[in-house]
Amino acid sequence: MEQTDVQNGNGSSLKRTLTLPYVIFYGLGVTVGAGIYVLIGEVIGRAGEFAPLSFLIAGFVMLFPAACYAELTGRLPFAAAEAHFAEAGFNSKVIFLIVGLAVACVGIVSSAAIAHGAVGYLIQVIDLPQIVLLIGVICLTGLVSGFGVRESIGLAGLLTLIEVSGLIAIIAGAAFSDTDLAGQAVRMVPQSFSSVIWFGIISSSLLAFFAFIGFEDIPSIAEETVNPQKTLSRGIFITLALSLTLYVLVAIAALASVPVAEISATEAPLALVFKETTGLSPLTITLIAIVATVNGIIVQILMAARILYGLGSRGALPAVLARVHPRTRSPIVATAIVTAIVLTLALLFPITRLAEWTSAITLSIFMTVCAALIRIKQSGAQAPTGTFIIPVWVPYCGIVACAALLISGLLAG
Repeated sequence: MEQTDVQNGNGSSLKRTLTLPYVIFYGLGVTVGAGIYVLIGEVIGRAGEFAPLSFLIAGFVMLFPAACYAELTGRLPFAAAEAHFAEAGFNSKVIFLIVGLAVACVGIVSSAAIAHGAVGYLIQVIDLPQIVLLIGVICLTGLVSGFGVRESIGLAGLLTLIEVSGLIAIIAGAAFSDTDLAGQAVRMVPQSFSSVIWFGIISSSLLAFFAFIGFEDIPSIAEETVNPQKTLSRGIFITLALSLTLYVLVAIAALASVPVAEISATEAPLALVFKETTGLSPLTITLIAIVATVNGIIVQILMAARILYGLGSRGALPAVLARVHPRTRSPIVATAIVTAIVLTLALLFPITRLAEWTSAITLSIFMTVCAALIRIKQSGAQAPTGTFIIPVWVPYCGIVACAALLISGLLAG
């Protein structure tokens, strides 16, 4: 395989070694995991038997910004993608800062939400008060992040296989049992236009959107991807399609196997579904869920801390955020601040509120990215050869779809 290098600002080079399978593994690794393991019960609690439709709506909304990312990663194949997209589109350092902070906020708020989910599974195997587990999980993951631990593509692939295998086991268990999967799939589409039903579906769609968060991290490996103009766009769409398929099938399997009242009341929803669909001990899926959620917290804290570090090193934020530990070379001040904020949010707010905020911030970022692509297209800037090009109406649809889900979801909630 031919490898080409890309020079960064410091003159060092990154090897372009990642092909499409690695991009898909990475995409699934940062997308599938904590969201579906944590919030499936909350989504079903709001939407009932229509929960699979909520995931379909969230996936449909995601399609438009995904297409925008597919073109923008070809035009600007750099790490710290969203901030670069916004800066290129609006030629504004202020917008660069705002978008950078918004992306950091997604990592911080989602970490707090995922921590609640991790505790829901941990309490099944560790008999300690929830608040003790919550504080312990966040402090330990913050400590690990401070030691400079980072997720490699190989580790992401391994964790992806573990996390996805748990979801596939649930789907397979339901398929080979006496559950009526086909009938449940038909019932996910309401036969009524009742405002109560649709408010529940739209409200849960905002929560379901949380399960897709992480997908936008795919452009972060652009500088190490072979032929990024083609490879990243394919990886983005394949990741979205696979994630959506898994989520809808898991929701159908859960509803066909466990009553709505039971699955929405438990703090370890997929452990309950796994037990019902496979007849096996829920310990296996509980341990997988713990791995998925704890890993999700670490990855998000790492991401948020490094964004604050980057903004501090560029002078956009106080320089203290750019301080690194002399031995671990990790941004220790930024990591400590991020961890403290995550802990505060987790102690003050419930998981549903935190997940809604995460989705709302992400949708706002997506709208900004779509608007940036519109401005880039209007400027007449030529895209590199091989870039995936979308019609100009797609980013407009992305803005409308994201705004509609954001507004309707918040109103319905």
